Amino acid sequence: MSKLIIGLTGGIGSGKTTVTDIFSELGVDIIDADIAARMVVEPGSQALKAIKKHFGVEFIDRHGQLNRSMLRSRIFSHADDKAWLNSLLHPLIRQEILAQITQAKSDYCILVAPLLLENNLQKLVDRVLVIKVDEINQIARTVARDPSSEEEVRRIIASQMPSEKRLSFADDIIYNENISLKELRQQVIDLDNKYKLVLINPL
Repeated sequence: MSKLIIGLTGGIGSGKTTVTDIFSELGVDIIDADIAARMVVEPGSQALKAIKKHFGVEFIDRHGQLNRSMLRSRIFSHADDKAWLNSLLHPLIRQEILAQITQAKSDYCILVAPLLLENNLQKLVDRVLVIKVDEINQIARTVARDPSSEEEVRRIIASQMPSEKRLSFADDIIYNENISLKELRQQVIDLDNKYKLVLINPL
């Protein structure tokens, strides 16, 4: 297992992909909770079979894949179904994440998870890194990137942990508001140097 595990999180449209891409360019292994979540419901998996049995065959597309948008709509408006799904998937996702952390080869690794704090995954990491961004930028970036309306993005933001509460968990913060890619990259480089020093002289 890596000597140091950094949990990276931030609201929708905060720039998590850009930041993790820069860390990756610096040779840091990235464990993506969203990818782990997709892996545990691959065609033929026991989890997907359980979902099909619970929700119905219509939640599986013609390629045998989980219809994520349909499932997302269902659990968004049915709290009991959301609780059932979480109880099924969260232990499997955690197990997959731990397996990938164990396989990490870099001096430290990063676990990137949009719901790191909401799903209590911060217990798996040594430090929490939060990307700070204001709501105006979140909406503008997400609407430009995804086929989502401003209203939909606002609903997603409202369903996530409030920014100030998220920041209260932060050991480190990346500020990604109205800055250039060069300035963002420098923040990541500074943190990379800091984390390597932490390995030598733990805080």
